[in-house]
Amino acid sequence: MNYYNEIKNEILNNEITKRVKNYSKNKSDLATCYNVGKLLSEAGKHYGESIIKECSLRLTEDLGPGYSQRNLRNMRQFYKVFQKWQTVSAKLSWGHYCELFKLDNK
Repeated sequence: MNYYNEIKNEILNNEITKRVKNYSKNKSDLATCYNVGKLLSEAGKHYGESIIKECSLRLTEDLGPGYSQRNLRNMRQFYKVFQKWQTVSAKLSWGHYCELFKLDNK
C-alpha cells in the first residue's frame, strides 16, 4: 500500500468537497483528519515515526502549507482517541479537537 498517495488523496478529496458544498466542510474536515490519522497510524506500524516527517515534507511541497509534522501528529492522535466512536461529532471543528489534545486528562 502506498500510504503517501492514500493520505494525499484523502486531503485532495476533502478540498474538492469543501469547494462543492460549504455546509459539509466541518464534517468533511473531521472525516479527513480521522482517515489521515488512521493511515498515519497504520503506516507508522510499518515505517516508524519517520513517516510523519516524510509525509509532512511531501504534502507541504505538493499541496502547500498546513501539513506540518505537528498537525499530522494531531490527526494521528485524533484517530487514536476517537477510533472507537461510530461517528465523530461535527459540532466541534478541527481546531477545537487540536485544543482538546493539549489537555492532560483525556
